[in-house]
Amino acid sequence: MNKKDGDIAILAIESSCDETAAAVVVNGRDVRSNVISSQIALHTLYGGVVPEIASRKHIEKINQVITEAMEEAEASWEDLDAIAVTYGPGLVGALLVGVAEAKAISYARNLPLIGIHHIEGHISANYIENKELEPPFLCLVVSGGHTHLVKVADYGKYEILGRTRDDAAGEAFDKVARAIGLGYPGGPKIEKVSHEGNPHAMEFPRPKIADGPYDFSFSGLKSAVLNYLNSCQMKNIPIVQADVAASFQKAVTDVLIGNAMRAIDEYGMKKFAIAGGVASNGTLREGMRAACEEKGVTFYHPSPIFCTDNAAMIGAAAYYEYKAGVRSGLDLNAVPNLKLGER
Repeated sequence: MNKKDGDIAILAIESSCDETAAAVVVNGRDVRSNVISSQIALHTLYGGVVPEIASRKHIEKINQVITEAMEEAEASWEDLDAIAVTYGPGLVGALLVGVAEAKAISYARNLPLIGIHHIEGHISANYIENKELEPPFLCLVVSGGHTHLVKVADYGKYEILGRTRDDAAGEAFDKVARAIGLGYPGGPKIEKVSHEGNPHAMEFPRPKIADGPYDFSFSGLKSAVLNYLNSCQMKNIPIVQADVAASFQKAVTDVLIGNAMRAIDEYGMKKFAIAGGVASNGTLREGMRAACEEKGVTFYHPSPIFCTDNAAMIGAAAYYEYKAGVRSGLDLNAVPNLKLGER
């Protein structure tokens, strides 16, 4: 492995949901390998992630993805300076597989162990391809399990400005996709179909929360779509799948962009990033890019491969935690409801 004096090489593991992933990352931004074993095809049969099946698949795949990541990076165990792992939030059984593996390697190879918050990983994905990006900046994290608007004050220092009160954006995409017959995973399928639809065909609500200007709520929007579908069925009105998908997607992106732009104005930020699985949505990216341009704000986003769950983002986050002296003990445990900024 080509590594200079002073370089920090970290093996990172991610297993919080339905992707088993491992990566070797040098100095937080140089990804030497990024191996992902996805379970999407398996969970599609059930219309969503089945936690028990996810855990079993992680057990089957984790050694394989680590071996692949080490080989792809041409790294030996002696090249590594630390091992990092997602320890929350996520599905407890899935997290435990990654945590147990990381602790075993840490003990056997005498490597420092660093537990990483999953959302911190998503935020840090922006550092991989945007080498010039440094805090402070604002970041919108949108995925199947999370919708957070975060002020990144410094590496490892976060202030949550807003979060979802109910469904995460990606969760709402999945539920609406199922209701209009698109199936799982909902986000990519709604985006694809919406290109053929009219985003103004239905005016679905744009929820605002009086006591939390940066908080999100997508449950009411999801219910409005379901009510519209039920109403059409009762009145024998044909449902145009593409129009429903496009109108729903427009409502979600309007809310996400609206809250983000309000935060940019209030906090006077000149850098804005998005992260998480839904950040790979083209409509959201283009809408956010246009809104940022209008305000003279620099817009950052990861490539789609670094938006969905991956281990490279965990390695990126771990580098800055390593530099700050953060270490986890062998008593590290999975914390399924871990809050950002907690340790």
